[in-house]
Amino acid sequence: MRPNTDRLMAFIPSRIAIFTFLLVLLGLGASAQNAPVKVVPAELSELSGLFISKGNLIFAHNDSGDTSRFFAIDAKGKLISTLYFKGDPSIKRLGVTDCEDIAGGPGPVKDKSYIYLGDIGDNGGKRPYVTVYRFAEPSKLSGNMQIQNDAVHLKYPNGPQDAETLMIDPISKELIIVSKRQDTVGIYSAPLFFKNKDTLTMKKQGSLYLPGRGLLKYVVAGDISRDGRQILLKTYTGVYYWQRNGKESISEALRRKPTNLPYTLESQGEAIGFTPDGKAYYCISEGKDAVIYRYNIPKLP
Repeated sequence: MRPNTDRLMAFIPSRIAIFTFLLVLLGLGASAQNAPVKVVPAELSELSGLFISKGNLIFAHNDSGDTSRFFAIDAKGKLISTLYFKGDPSIKRLGVTDCEDIAGGPGPVKDKSYIYLGDIGDNGGKRPYVTVYRFAEPSKLSGNMQIQNDAVHLKYPNGPQDAETLMIDPISKELIIVSKRQDTVGIYSAPLFFKNKDTLTMKKQGSLYLPGRGLLKYVVAGDISRDGRQILLKTYTGVYYWQRNGKESISEALRRKPTNLPYTLESQGEAIGFTPDGKAYYCISEGKDAVIYRYNIPKLP
């Protein structure tokens, strides 16, 4: 869900200018390897999450205020398809409350790719449960199409949390949700192979502290590479990266100090995703005329 816009816009621009200046001085500022292009579809003006499929096809969605749908666009921002699904009938008119992230990974059928859409935003911390929708990744796309889905309702073990980060761990076969607002955020997990309309209580795997203060350190997006060996988390002002050792859990990997990766500061960037080969990542911001940025994963010592 969008933060308080007036507060965010009053707070972030001056800080961003300072941070950008310091990054340039330190030689850490980076622009995308590919020239950014406009996100053409007006339907995606509130883009909040992205998943990169084969052929650099981008599945993306809006946050609160949109209906139960998501979109497929190409790497140049052209709208390929609008995919509609059956949301929660108790949420009148829209079918969803606040979709905040989307991810891809394995599912109930072996060797088949699935898309997971997280209706997990909860600014007020009042939702009795959040919902993750699962779709078999379509082999063909059309302009407007209906897509079948399963859904799982998830409860937190320590009461409602606001979150904007949903990741799929292909090694442990788990859904991973990272909370957003706390000074030290929580890392939660649930089984990936749920049954349709299950209600599950998630397990708290651990906690994570990232530098910064207030809105600037909110964890607003994340992704795990297809092989499960790399992890990305994004705040409004930075991208953090971990490499995973062996079969350690996600929370164990996140205990180590992260590497700061290249990131061009966006007005309200809340979406990040690995390319299928894990060699690059994309970022897109909310807002009209938002652009698509692509970055290569740098070689680390």
